[in-house]
Amino acid sequence: MSVLVLVEHDGKSIKDATLAAVTAAGKLGDVHALVAGSNVGSIGDAAAKIGGVSKVLVADATHLDHELPENLAPVAAKLMDGYDAFVAPATTFGKNLAPRVAALIDVMQVSDVIGIEDANTFVRPFYAGNAIATVKSNDAKKVITVRGTAFDKAAAEGGSAPVEQVDAGGPVGNSEFVSMDASESERPELTSAKVIVAINKDEEAPIFQVADIGLVGDLFTIVPELTGKL
Repeated sequence: MSVLVLVEHDGKSIKDATLAAVTAAGKLGDVHALVAGSNVGSIGDAAAKIGGVSKVLVADATHLDHELPENLAPVAAKLMDGYDAFVAPATTFGKNLAPRVAALIDVMQVSDVIGIEDANTFVRPFYAGNAIATVKSNDAKKVITVRGTAFDKAAAEGGSAPVEQVDAGGPVGNSEFVSMDASESERPELTSAKVIVAINKDEEAPIFQVADIGLVGDLFTIVPELTGKL
């Protein structure tokens, strides 16, 4: 089974959610990575070093700058002619793109996967994480998003996959990036922390997407238990 994994990046480095997605995709078959954006040669080279990736496809064009899903989805959908599954991290970006890819190739999407039993059978939470379901997809091609906290991260170094340029298509024309206003805070950011520990009653809380260690439960119960053991 051939699998295409979406590489999520910020233009400078690959996000950790991608490494977990690579591990999940490896349970399905041979893993190729898709890097899309503008001037993303260095990201493609970094993706080639990820353990478990056997090929990197780079779609590099100015209209893919900022990775607008309306422009990127047709690129991924066209590439799916040669793949059995498309895997994306269950992040804001992945959840924005994957449904569009699924719609373009006319298949059902399987969301927030936390376990892979075989090529057709997946485990995912529902009812805000209060129940776990095992679901089966009979679609010939699969489109899935995976929870980063449910899979180990693939090694970011050590691989040596070949890098291939692919057709980046053209702008769809129904959306464009205009501008972004951002401000810097002197307060420390989560991404600058060496280890992020998250505690939340909701198993689907967004913080678990970036946490190194996640605990599901009541903060006021778990923290006293932890401090009592220190």
